Amino acid sequence: MELKTPLYDTHTKYGGKIVPFAGYLLPVQYGTGVIAEHMAVRTACGLFDVSHMGEITCIGSDAVKNLNHLLTNDYTTMYDGQARYSPMCNGAGGVVDDLIVYKVRDDHYFIVVNAANKDKDFAWMKAHEFGDAVFTDISDQVAQIALQGPKAEEILRKLVKEEDIPQKYYSAYFHRTIGGMDCIISRTGYTGEDGFEFYLASAQAPQLWELLLETGKDEGLIPCGLGARDTLRLEAAMPLYGHEMTDDITPLEAGLGVFVKMKKDEFIGKAALEEKGAPQIRRVGLKVTGRGIIREHTDVYVGDKKVGVTTSGTHCPYLKAPLAMALLDVSCAEVGTVVEADVRGRRVAAEVVALPFYKRG
Repeated sequence: MELKTPLYDTHTKYGGKIVPFAGYLLPVQYGTGVIAEHMAVRTACGLFDVSHMGEITCIGSDAVKNLNHLLTNDYTTMYDGQARYSPMCNGAGGVVDDLIVYKVRDDHYFIVVNAANKDKDFAWMKAHEFGDAVFTDISDQVAQIALQGPKAEEILRKLVKEEDIPQKYYSAYFHRTIGGMDCIISRTGYTGEDGFEFYLASAQAPQLWELLLETGKDEGLIPCGLGARDTLRLEAAMPLYGHEMTDDITPLEAGLGVFVKMKKDEFIGKAALEEKGAPQIRRVGLKVTGRGIIREHTDVYVGDKKVGVTTSGTHCPYLKAPLAMALLDVSCAEVGTVVEADVRGRRVAAEVVALPFYKRG
């Protein structure tokens, strides 16, 4: 049975079309439609409920050692409030999940994981917990709301003091007040735009949602659903677990090598990645040059030879083009390579292009 986020009643009030997603009932879109919501985020601002995401704390004098053992990125040097992205690998080098870690202060870290993987991730962390460090799942206590788009800061400035707005991307302030509510204010997002994510007590989420919508109405702020969240992240070529990453796809194959610190003494999966050597497949962008839309799990060919498979694909509203990401054999992964995708028995021509498809300003 699907769960409801603290904003479920708010979504129905605003006409959200509710669908099951990652174990929750969430709006896929509102009456405005996916394209209008997508364009609002690219040109003005959009508001998203991401309360289905999981939140876990890691506390103790060995917290950093635990994080460095579990994650491919390096958490040795971080300032208070800094956020750092990382894949989390299994012993074979595949990806258990990708996540973001915030440093609250020395020996105290706040971790945000994907909704569908929350229980799996928490069990994995607990199974590898050691020394003076405790992982605690606090997901039920926390709601998350995302304010995304070029006018996000303009809207937030009406509600908080200038010194409460994080200036660096991937940084956050803890225990800041918005409309009397205690929040984490984080300059992060999953849309390819500037913006903020707010973490607060679940019971206060509807109040913050209403406050943000009212405050941002003159800037064109509208509520947005899962549909626009997916087209936005794809247009910005941001990988999604279960698509560009799985338990069988390594972060190096997924194009996330910058977040894999092979010079670290050790982390789970490091030996397997060393043994595999240079990746033989690579995540690439595909721009459709023929007629049609290429979606996920579509075989890709050069001539009669299958060279890979698509991982995500759709028509991207802002760029006005059908685009896809794919995992291709490295021999066919160079920009400019002409390929074909088998769309229900019909070949659709495409070309390998550089990622990301879209990059703001």
